[in-house]
Amino acid sequence: MSDKKKIKIISWNVNGMRAVMKKEFAKIIHNLDPDILLIQETKLQEDQRTDEMIHLHSYKSFWSYSTIKKGYSGVAAYSKLESENVTTAFARPEFDNEGRVIQLEYKDFFLFNIYFPNGQMSDERLAYKFDFYDWFLDHANKLKNQGKSLIITGDFNIAHNEIDLKNPGPNSKRSGFLRIERDVLDRMIDMGYVDTFRHFYPDKVKYSWWSYRFNARKNNAGWRIDYFFVTKDLIDKGLVKQAFIDNDVFGSDHCPVGLTIQI
Repeated sequence: MSDKKKIKIISWNVNGMRAVMKKEFAKIIHNLDPDILLIQETKLQEDQRTDEMIHLHSYKSFWSYSTIKKGYSGVAAYSKLESENVTTAFARPEFDNEGRVIQLEYKDFFLFNIYFPNGQMSDERLAYKFDFYDWFLDHANKLKNQGKSLIITGDFNIAHNEIDLKNPGPNSKRSGFLRIERDVLDRMIDMGYVDTFRHFYPDKVKYSWWSYRFNARKNNAGWRIDYFFVTKDLIDKGLVKQAFIDNDVFGSDHCPVGLTIQI
């Protein structure tokens, strides 16, 4: 009899923790019932957290904050599983100080919760986005080359292919769907990472983010920019059981995405 356990992991860009708490966040998470919950864009400073945020249900929580700008960026992780190590600083101040990464080490895998930069504001921010991706992939590959299994999730701020957004033509010159950005995700796949949703659903049209403008969500004019990538060994061993996008959950301009593994 196998002693392997199914683990449900959910990732959600909440676009402001204080805002989503007013939209039955605790009830939503209770109903979703993940073993690990990963949140992006908390927009919190440490002193703005409430007890309800810190001690959500039976989870242990971990936080990373923007130290250069208030009400900006920030990620959080909630886990029912005991982690061996949690890292939020990587000796790269230009990335650490925006509070974008939490690395959790478990017995059988490393799990990354990442709010990747948005490049739409300026050429400088687009360059920052590429620098961030280059740094992170180098960091991840060092772990992967040591034989570690990796799960990488969060808001990637890139729609990979035309199937991943409603209007690819008009957005082809917009950051988030630039060819050079899409090439980054091609590179990830070439490095041996698997987009789990596309692994299970190669032709399915489903989005994870919608603009607040033009009734985009009502009209399902969205983008798929929230992902779970895993190292290929987890796929080859049959340990990834399910990948999903939960369009029925509201409270943010993003919806939750998820993964079930058996490990």
